[in-house]
Amino acid sequence: MSEAAVEIMDAAERRMRIGGFNGFSFREIAADVGVKSSSVHYHFPTKEKLAAAVIHRYTNKVAESIDKKLTADSDPIGVWTRAFRGTVQSYRMCPCIALGAGSLDLPAEVAAEVKRFFDMCLDKLVTGGLSSESAAKLLATITGAMVVANAIGDPAAYDRATAELLSARPPKSRRNVHVRRRR
Repeated sequence: MSEAAVEIMDAAERRMRIGGFNGFSFREIAADVGVKSSSVHYHFPTKEKLAAAVIHRYTNKVAESIDKKLTADSDPIGVWTRAFRGTVQSYRMCPCIALGAGSLDLPAEVAAEVKRFFDMCLDKLVTGGLSSESAAKLLATITGAMVVANAIGDPAAYDRATAELLSARPPKSRRNVHVRRRR
């Protein structure tokens, strides 16, 4: 992927975090990147293709990041809660959550990528040892907490909403935590 395509995707992601699918135009993306609108169209012929590419890339990045974090701490509740907390604390919204709320109105290609994100989250939570029900509850809690914290402009609302999840975990001594040895 070219450097210009990456810059276009970065600009689109920033705007999607704020305004969802309808929160950006090719003209705005072009202005953000400092190119002509035709250059955006060259890399991504339609808004749908651009949004789908952004969400596909985001899903892959989150999956890779979670896998990496789970090698150091095998507690899926803590890992996922902290991962979403990091997004909230940076005053940013997960683009998949921003799009997920309106997924019934999204173009099919974009909706499929948003679904892929949430399926990935649930699959990784189940693979991490949670039941399907617990995985769904955790994902609903942390994503809902992110929406509330963002809507009211209070990142601490996320911590209040997820505190019970974190306090219900067994003590670290009873969790299977992987510790890296120094060489």
